Amino acid sequence: MKHLILYLACSLTLSLPALSQWQPQTVDTDASFRAVSVAGPDIAWIGGTKGTFLRTVDGGKSWKTGTVPDAQTCDFRDVQAIDAQTAYLMSAGPAEKGQARLYKTTDGGQNWTLLYQTQQTGVFFDGIDFWDDQHGIVFSDPIDKKWFILTTDDGGKTWQPVPPASLPLMEPNEAAFAASGTCLVVQGKRNVWIASGGGVSGRVYRSKDRGRSWTVSNTPLPAGEATGLFGMRFFSDKIGVVVGGNYKQEQQPGQNAAITRDGGQTWELMAQTDPPGLKEAIALLPGDRLLTVGPSGTSLSADQGQTWQRLDTDGFHSLACAKGTCYTVGAKGKVAVQRFK
Repeated sequence: MKHLILYLACSLTLSLPALSQWQPQTVDTDASFRAVSVAGPDIAWIGGTKGTFLRTVDGGKSWKTGTVPDAQTCDFRDVQAIDAQTAYLMSAGPAEKGQARLYKTTDGGQNWTLLYQTQQTGVFFDGIDFWDDQHGIVFSDPIDKKWFILTTDDGGKTWQPVPPASLPLMEPNEAAFAASGTCLVVQGKRNVWIASGGGVSGRVYRSKDRGRSWTVSNTPLPAGEATGLFGMRFFSDKIGVVVGGNYKQEQQPGQNAAITRDGGQTWELMAQTDPPGLKEAIALLPGDRLLTVGPSGTSLSADQGQTWQRLDTDGFHSLACAKGTCYTVGAKGKVAVQRFK
């Protein structure tokens, strides 16, 4: 969402080890981060402001810090890790200011290729994801009341626009929050969902054919100015969770999580997280536990969101996990790792 570019800021019993706090990482940058993606427990890529990226291939024991050439004005709000050598970076910002760009590396960040750039008025990328190393999707805030969506079938070499006629009409002021790189997620070989805010209600768009056709459904979570759905994960083609809130009132209590069990057609409220307030990203841990982060802190649930336990009150923006190893990122070079059993 355009105005966000200015905002930087199965029931199981939980065991005490699972409630230990995040382990801060030492990284050689003060860039702010809103994007993290994993290609396994030991491989993580991170994107940030000032054209910055980070990579670890040893579970956080060491970090490579770099900047993409000629991209110092770019804010990488989403990243897609393919493996230790290959990743994509998405720059969020007004296209007319040269900030709508997609990059790719195939050599661990030594070199980056500019895959796509547009200066089309209104384009503001919000999220990117890939089903596999060849098939991916990226989307932008709406143009003429429709999402601007591109897909690739050749690893990002070329990108094709989804015809606006294939997309539902959007509500007034509806858009997406480029807050955590998780307002767009894919699952399986063809499923993809987009979470929105800013309109009358928090909504979720779904495609079962890699973005060629779409349906939309309402969630019970509120929307409005600065309010809506910020992050989402689908753990199967049926079960998914969305989280959100108000980025101008980060600590404000209220309903901030919902779950679907039918692929996004219908949504049910989950309990308010502890700590309450804005939540921007969510992940699945071993034992069907849920972990969610936001500026107000980190929350953990062992019963599919019926109850939540406070992990800490340290603010983070994005989250990615693989086999219980989780990476989270925030403002001013904040990176942390935790291994949940």
